[in-house]
Amino acid sequence: MGLFSRIATWFNIRANSALDKAENLGQVMDYSYGKQLEQLQNLKRSIADVVTQEKRLELQQSQLQEKARTLDYQAQQALHANREDLARLALQRKETLVMQLNSYEQQIAQLKNQEEKLITMERNVSARVETFRTQKEMVKAQYGAAQAQVKINESLTGISQEMSEMNMAMQRAQDKVLNMQARANAMDALIEQGGLADQGLLGSGSGDTLDHELQQITAEQNVEAQLQAMKQQLQLGGSDAQQKQINGPVTE
Repeated sequence: MGLFSRIATWFNIRANSALDKAENLGQVMDYSYGKQLEQLQNLKRSIADVVTQEKRLELQQSQLQEKARTLDYQAQQALHANREDLARLALQRKETLVMQLNSYEQQIAQLKNQEEKLITMERNVSARVETFRTQKEMVKAQYGAAQAQVKINESLTGISQEMSEMNMAMQRAQDKVLNMQARANAMDALIEQGGLADQGLLGSGSGDTLDHELQQITAEQNVEAQLQAMKQQLQLGGSDAQQKQINGPVTE
């Protein structure tokens, strides 16, 4: 598993764990983004360290090459002076430096290869971190919008519940009004029919009952008196008719 794969796995584990426990998704996303930036900075520092080592080796290589050229020149000068022994010694030292130069060359080549790999990795990581940043901002915006929608829906739900309760209360009030109106109409009908008056008379005390009976007796007596008077009138009328028949018609 490469360095970036290990980093990605670590972030996935941490992010999933944080998302399960976090209350603020935006803070979790920002935290993950910050950790990725830290890893990216560490990667850039690693590249800088490799470049520094590479430059140091190149400097040392340059110094050895200068020494080798100096030894080569000294060997030539020794030969001109008929000092072959000194020329041989100078060339031996030069050969030792050449072996060191070959070693430096290999190390520098390895560092350059490592530098190229790290630079490629840094570019990939930078691109992925930038992609994560863009997605993070988008997710945060979506999360904020979803939170706002949830709050609005909760508010609307509360208003709906309150309206439902108010409608129920209004329905109960209307039912009471209808019951009172029906009762009032029924009482009006009883009053028009005299039912309540009769019930009132019957439900009153014994004095009210006596008055009622006396009124009935008086009414009956009045009826009898009127009946007798009518009979007498009829009788008087009948006697006059009979007298006229006996005496005959009256002449002028």
